[in-house]
Amino acid sequence: MTQIREPERRARVLRGRPYSLDEFAAKYGLRREQAESLFTRFGPSSIELDLLMAAKRRAPVLPDRIAQ
Repeated sequence: MTQIREPERRARVLRGRPYSLDEFAAKYGLRREQAESLFTRFGPSSIELDLLMAAKRRAPVLPDRIAQ
């Protein structure tokens, strides 16, 4: 009998510091629903989300808090 294997889910490695949902939405001037959708699909990684927003040609509305 052939055994069917379920693909294992791999956790994504967090790159950079994590954003909070509110911080991410405020930084890019997004509505909460938009930010939540992206946050859910791509995770809280600041590097991943910043790269995603750069690819979408969305410049930050607010400066990054780390730079301060």
